[in-house]
Amino acid sequence: MTTEADRRVALVFSLFDANANGVLEADDFEIMADRVIREAHASGQAAKDAMRAAFRRYWRTLLTELDENGDGEISFEEFTACVLSPERFDKTVAVFAEALATLGDPDGDGLIERPLFMALMTAIGFEPANIDALFDAFEPSDGDRIRVETWVAGIKDYYAPGKAGIPGDHLTVGTAV
Repeated sequence: MTTEADRRVALVFSLFDANANGVLEADDFEIMADRVIREAHASGQAAKDAMRAAFRRYWRTLLTELDENGDGEISFEEFTACVLSPERFDKTVAVFAEALATLGDPDGDGLIERPLFMALMTAIGFEPANIDALFDAFEPSDGDRIRVETWVAGIKDYYAPGKAGIPGDHLTVGTAV
């Protein structure tokens, strides 16, 4: 695993630990889903339901695949295995990526505008300056928009242990992880 991947996984763990108690548990994913959905003002109920379902699936997958001691919580040490064994999580990450990108494209034109991208990523907990840098790394069009598939691919790359120098690395710059 690259140093960049180490930083990415540490940051994601800290963000998913929505109640800041040092472990991941089901409530964290409900809190996170509520935060993200609350920012999706223009999205339809189906897209919001898909996002909530994606967060729940993410939790169930982590619990099933990583809860080594059966305590119903995921420690940071257990969580790192999701990056070390991406084949166990590819489908869950793909569902999550698609659901999040769909919220970012409520008009269905295949493009995500910066303000909504910023709002959704801020709701997840990323730093605004880092979100801006990520959006710029995705090379937005003249209308300051990125393609849905660009964001989906970026989310998937974020969880790839061998990747370095990817746009998602902008999310860890200057963060305490």
